[in-house]
Amino acid sequence: MNLRLAKRTQEITPFYVMALLRRAKQLEAQGKDVIHMEIGEPDFATPQAIVEAGVRQLKTGEVKYTPAAGLSELREKIAEFYRQRYSAAVDKERIFVTPGASGAFLLALGTSLNPAEELLMADPCYPCNSNFIKLFGGQAKTIPVDAASRYQLTAAQIKQHWTKATKGALIASPSNPTGTLIAPDQLKQAVHTVNELGGCFYSDEIYHGLVYDENASSALEFSDNVFVINSFSKYFGMTGWRVGWLIVPEEFACATEKLAQNIFIATATHSQYAALAAFDKHTQAELEHRRAEFEMRRDFLYDALLRLGFEIPIKPDGAFYIYANCAKFTDDSYQFALDLLEAEGVAVTPGKDFGLNEANHHIRFAYTTSIDRMSVAMQRLEKFINKG
Repeated sequence: MNLRLAKRTQEITPFYVMALLRRAKQLEAQGKDVIHMEIGEPDFATPQAIVEAGVRQLKTGEVKYTPAAGLSELREKIAEFYRQRYSAAVDKERIFVTPGASGAFLLALGTSLNPAEELLMADPCYPCNSNFIKLFGGQAKTIPVDAASRYQLTAAQIKQHWTKATKGALIASPSNPTGTLIAPDQLKQAVHTVNELGGCFYSDEIYHGLVYDENASSALEFSDNVFVINSFSKYFGMTGWRVGWLIVPEEFACATEKLAQNIFIATATHSQYAALAAFDKHTQAELEHRRAEFEMRRDFLYDALLRLGFEIPIKPDGAFYIYANCAKFTDDSYQFALDLLEAEGVAVTPGKDFGLNEANHHIRFAYTTSIDRMSVAMQRLEKFINKG
């Protein structure tokens, strides 16, 4: 037998934080108290109304395939959501319900990206996005960004790095790991620049809703010729339900449905019925209460890290992360994270998970645990760095 791994697997990078998480679980099994600030998952339970809607559907016994594009009523709800929140008119035929935002990325790239084509992205960025591009034989062309652009790609950078091989650009706002928003005028310029260059614009909006000082703008406010990726995981608290959505330019709708039919058949039926309740008035009120709690956590952690000597040039606008410069303490943030976990039971994510740009000098802290627990984590962190 001549068994060989596909060459593409050699291009896919691992999640380094998973090694930390695995060790954290081992330490917990041994009785050590570990404070988790590494995983990007809200600690709140899924709102009860969403759970009940999913259970009701399961109890009917009619858990059959839905159309590949998703439940018609859920697509209508999402279209109404864009009309109300962004004043953007989106035909439901352009909306596809997917198995999480990851499924949305697979459809967006599967219908638009050819082998050897490049996609421009910021560095630092969420690593899975680069790996999705590699999966389809494309190239992730990462561009170093810093506080001057709020860690976001600019229209000028897109023009500067555009080549004959470039297919488009991806912007995430709020971003992971920095939590920064792109300003509306900057997003508009970036969208128009990509459209003028004849490329595809991909907007990662999965942290919309989790913004604190100003509203996030959707790329759909500036053009219909964009791919918008969103999810019920973060703001709506439905990580394990695995349901997201994708909005495509009209000319991509037929191809996207065809691809969805072949790759997924359909998103989990009970998850889609559960997601319908996410837009209910009472659920929205609960989600807004949670957003306010995340804002208080951000303020607490931001102040605490600055006091300890970490550098944070920009206070995050959204999501639930702080990307802190730890150069004062180490030149190897991965080893720093490993040692911090072993010594003090605090789990954080090293910068090498998010690219090459000053990665060894950065750590991502997720404020997805209570202020009380974070307070203990900061005491442990202070003890750790003082020992060093």
